[in-house]
Amino acid sequence: MERIALLEPCARYADDLWRFRQEIFACDAENEDRFAGCGWLDTAESAEAWITSCRLRRSEATCGLTGTAVPSHTYLAVREGDDRIVGIIDLRHHINHPVLGTWGGHCGYSVRPSERGRGYAREMLRLNLPNARAMGIPALLVTCADGNIASERAITGNGGVYEKTIDVDGRRIKRYWIATGAT
Repeated sequence: MERIALLEPCARYADDLWRFRQEIFACDAENEDRFAGCGWLDTAESAEAWITSCRLRRSEATCGLTGTAVPSHTYLAVREGDDRIVGIIDLRHHINHPVLGTWGGHCGYSVRPSERGRGYAREMLRLNLPNARAMGIPALLVTCADGNIASERAITGNGGVYEKTIDVDGRRIKRYWIATGAT
């Protein structure tokens, strides 16, 4: 796996972001969670509109303008060697919300279909832990569908401790906690 960095969405990546979106649509048509962590990228009118939405979601004062009650930061996982987006991950500032506290968790992530199987999800999650620590989040709730072995490996590879499996509308969801080191 080549080195990646988590970067705030910006206009510099608008074209590649739209190609990322199209690749997910083309490869993951049957997957309900295909845009996990991507904050409505699937319904965005343009990359620029999505980038603006990401900025608004960062603040408690403006996140409501995007239709969400919980502020979050969204990051592009960009491979340093070729400046290509390999994934997207978010970090919700808290999970004091019925869905997030039950099965949504603190963060979601998606890896570009052509980049899967290279360890990027695990690395994205690892790189997001200092962001959570800086926000004072002592442990992240991270969930995955039962049977999503790749996501489960990304979570456990970052110290995820299995809590339990729950049923959400007929889907089995595994809940894990990852300590961030924040006090």
